[in-house]
Amino acid sequence: MSKYSKEFKKEVVKYYQETGHGYRTTATHYNIASDDTVRKWVKKYETHGESGLERNQKKYDGQFKLNVIEYMQENHLSYQETAMRFNLAGAEIVQGWERIYYEEGVAALSEERRGRKMGRKPAKKNLPKKTEEDLIAEVQRLRMENAYLKKLNALVQERVQREHGKK
Repeated sequence: MSKYSKEFKKEVVKYYQETGHGYRTTATHYNIASDDTVRKWVKKYETHGESGLERNQKKYDGQFKLNVIEYMQENHLSYQETAMRFNLAGAEIVQGWERIYYEEGVAALSEERRGRKMGRKPAKKNLPKKTEEDLIAEVQRLRMENAYLKKLNALVQERVQREHGKK
């Protein structure tokens, strides 16, 4: 559920347009935390009409996401300008798509990523039996070496204290 209804957003935009007050004054009048929120609503209304004030929860396919990223790059637009142009909910959506595009490639844009990925543990990598045995043996050898060096250090410290005490 959206924090603000479409009707409320429309009322705020109309107030801004009809009174000539600024974004901050309009935000204060309607008890809205940020004047950026009012600015965004006004721009969306001016660009897309009433449909720009509706809450977007659409699923976009990989091709659409790729088109948005390419359009943004070709026209040297910011994330906010691109989101406004395509009537997306926010700039962070475009930013996320671009990050996925650069980090994982075009094919990753088509993957479904909504919701939490709870309960998924990374798959345990199975090592060959010989490698696993070698690693266990090395860990045991290093533990023994560490214990030996600790004991040797303790004996040296004890000897130094005895000699220091005699002087």
